[in-house]
Amino acid sequence: MSATCGHNSNFEGVSSTYKRILWIIIGINAVMFFVEISAGLTAKSQALQADALDFLADSITYAISLLVIGKSIALRSKAALFKGISLSFMGLSVMGLTLYRMLALQTPEAVTMGSVAFLALLANLISVALLVRYRNGDANVRSVWLCSRNDAISNLVVIIAASGVWMTSSAWPDLIVALLMGALFLSSSVQIIRQARKEMSNEAAVSKYSA
Repeated sequence: MSATCGHNSNFEGVSSTYKRILWIIIGINAVMFFVEISAGLTAKSQALQADALDFLADSITYAISLLVIGKSIALRSKAALFKGISLSFMGLSVMGLTLYRMLALQTPEAVTMGSVAFLALLANLISVALLVRYRNGDANVRSVWLCSRNDAISNLVVIIAASGVWMTSSAWPDLIVALLMGALFLSSSVQIIRQARKEMSNEAAVSKYSA
């Protein structure tokens, strides 16, 4: 089953090309997690640390996506539901930690923050380019696309935040962006959960009818 131009909403990921792409993206995300978490701690940037956690979460969820490719609709939907719920927890965690950091403002190192965010943007643009043909599909496939798209958007916003930190010598641009990233994670989790639950309901209805 092919997914040309991303128009096939029934694409289930059963493609050797798609699987190879996922392996490549898992590698990219794993490397960038270590790069960003180190830079985030060094530069005292909450936005970079949030983005690093996103890279880690993506590595894990993409691995789950690989494991359930070709499995039953019910299993794929449950995997997507798990990813959506995990994304919700990550969004809430990022927002909670950011609010806590507001009590003890530390101005990030803007040059490091901006440079690493630019490197992360390049990494995510590669991922987006590889996945754009597969941006539609079942909940499992679509969750992969949404995560990669969100990452690229987040990196752009972190770069803007780094500019704001540099111009104002304040931690507020970094913290505001971290909050926005948390909100973006929550928004995507809602989309993934809704599609997963819809697929689970449809499968249950089909099974009931068949019985």
